[in-house]
Amino acid sequence: MNKMKKKVYRNTPAFTFMAWGSFLFFAALILIGLYTLKEPLMVKGYYLIGAVGLVSSSFTVSKVVRDNQEDENNYNHLLQEAATKEEQKPL
Repeated sequence: MNKMKKKVYRNTPAFTFMAWGSFLFFAALILIGLYTLKEPLMVKGYYLIGAVGLVSSSFTVSKVVRDNQEDENNYNHLLQEAATKEEQKPL
């Protein structure tokens, strides 16, 4: 019987979607603010909020991408180990 471990990611698909969604949302806020630039004080506050959100969500996206890549590498390593053990079994 083959005892393979199930592929597991540290981040759920919902968390990954939330990270990318917030990144795109705040990038859109910046673009909308640029498009509607008319009131200097209000727009400065809008840019500040949008920029802070974009920076924080970009950190989250980079963490998610890194974690998913590490999980993929760990899974591939487990597959190689399992294949090596299968080959080394005596008949």
